[in-house]
Amino acid sequence: MLTLVSFIFFTALVGVLTYLLVRGKESESSDGYFLAGRSLTAGVIAGSLLLTNLSTEQLVGLNGAAFGDGLAVMAWEVVAGLSLVLMAIYFLPRYLARGITTIPQFLAGRFNDTTESITNAIFILAYAAILLPIILYTGARGLSGILDLHELTGIQDDRTILWIVVWMIGIIGSIYAIFGGLRTVAISDTLNGFGLLVGGVLIAYLGLNWVGDGNAMEGWSTMRDAEPERFNSLGGPESSVPWPTLFTGVLLLNMFYWTTNQQIIQRTFAAKSLAEGQKGVLLAAGIKIFAPLILVLPGMMAFHLDSRGQLFDDERVAIMQTEASAELEAMEPDARAAAIADLGDGASEENWINKTVQSKKKDKAYGTLVRQVLPWQLTGFFAAVMVGAILSSFNSALNATATLFSLGIYQRYLRPDADEKAVVGSGRIFGTVIAIVAMFVGPMLAGQDSIFGYLQKMNGLYFIPIFAVVLVGMLDRRVPAWIANVSLVLGFSAIALGYFVFDEAMTSLNIHEFHFLGIVFVALVILMEIVAMTNPRVIPEGGAPDEDESKSPIPMERWALARPVGALLVVAVLLIYGYFATS
Repeated sequence: MLTLVSFIFFTALVGVLTYLLVRGKESESSDGYFLAGRSLTAGVIAGSLLLTNLSTEQLVGLNGAAFGDGLAVMAWEVVAGLSLVLMAIYFLPRYLARGITTIPQFLAGRFNDTTESITNAIFILAYAAILLPIILYTGARGLSGILDLHELTGIQDDRTILWIVVWMIGIIGSIYAIFGGLRTVAISDTLNGFGLLVGGVLIAYLGLNWVGDGNAMEGWSTMRDAEPERFNSLGGPESSVPWPTLFTGVLLLNMFYWTTNQQIIQRTFAAKSLAEGQKGVLLAAGIKIFAPLILVLPGMMAFHLDSRGQLFDDERVAIMQTEASAELEAMEPDARAAAIADLGDGASEENWINKTVQSKKKDKAYGTLVRQVLPWQLTGFFAAVMVGAILSSFNSALNATATLFSLGIYQRYLRPDADEKAVVGSGRIFGTVIAIVAMFVGPMLAGQDSIFGYLQKMNGLYFIPIFAVVLVGMLDRRVPAWIANVSLVLGFSAIALGYFVFDEAMTSLNIHEFHFLGIVFVALVILMEIVAMTNPRVIPEGGAPDEDESKSPIPMERWALARPVGALLVVAVLLIYGYFATS
């Protein structure tokens, strides 16, 4: 009960501070609501970037992946440093020069309105059906584990707890995002971001202390000696991130996420100047490189402690076994036989149940570890910070969805003559509808083998075609609009077919999903370049360049240290990978 009290106190404190800091600020204009009046400084941009990313699909999902695969999954964090460097030095100046609010607006300027409409539709569909439900699901899983809601409420049924917490998070998050706008999201991000970094490092330290019987360094050595293969930064063929995929799907998904994903980069569009934006992005890159301390190491510690029988008590394991057995019994006979047969060698009902229990442990590992290592005062504090992280990602995705709808659909097609207040109002209404849909879909994700792996797989559906079109649009002005539009639809369709229709053929050909994404990306780029060479876009002589800094509403002077700092960060990434690949 005291843990719950401290949780409520810290959650309320952040809410009150956020209200005091944003009170009286403009939020009824488009720039005020969607871009915080283009007033964000480097520290706020970095904090908001990090906390939008460091939500429970990372805390729970990536630590769960580390529970299963070890250090190799750090690729999702460390490689992000490279993508952020590229964002700061190459992409951000080109975005801010146009004075845009959304990525589809950039594509409308480079190609045509149809490109904008297709991209808007893809983003909105993906955020509503994939991203928002996953944020709510992983948030509910993490919070349930940290606060031990089964014990606190007396409700033992997992699904009931899941539905209750998903709706609680969804309602609170909707209030933040829909009524506050981007400024509220960014300020609450910064406050929660500080707590998350402090709490995350503390959990890593206390966890190592537990493993090492009071000595953190001894805990590190114990883990490396017991499971040396799990400390290799280069994943093997059975890993969820085999090392060759670092150069195909993993790299491309990271590049899109940090350079083109509306949910993430909308706060960089709100920078008060290009220099402030570059500082904020590079500061986020520096922190991101060391994020495995928070997002990977705890999952590895949880695996080690579980192998010693110290993480999950017998009662909790028995409940998971009962749930797995009930899931198997609920299947139709043919489906049950197929599920067991998929195990290959050693296929049996017992092994299927054990595998399912292990999958459940992945989702519960982080929350259980936090509850075990933190004292009750700090458990409540960290649960509050974690809720802040959940709300941050949910708010950001919801705000991005509302922005895309209001500016890309409502103002362009439904009411072109709408005033600023009506545009903002349409975003609030649409955001409410999407939030409710996400709250219904979220609990239905229970049972995925790896929720983080599922997220990355689904992200590939829209990340790859959009990134291919944005990148080619920046690099080659000859590419005509019609082939960009075809590439968006073709790329999305090809990946969907590969995932859901020809998945067995891909498996038989030993084509990893991330390699498949790389193949589709290259094919789309080649297709657009062939058209550019054979039937190029007509560029009027003396026409305005794609980058017209006169359109930018903010100062466009670059930060003098952007390139040197970026180079240092790239070297740091290579050194980290090299050390753990050879150790």
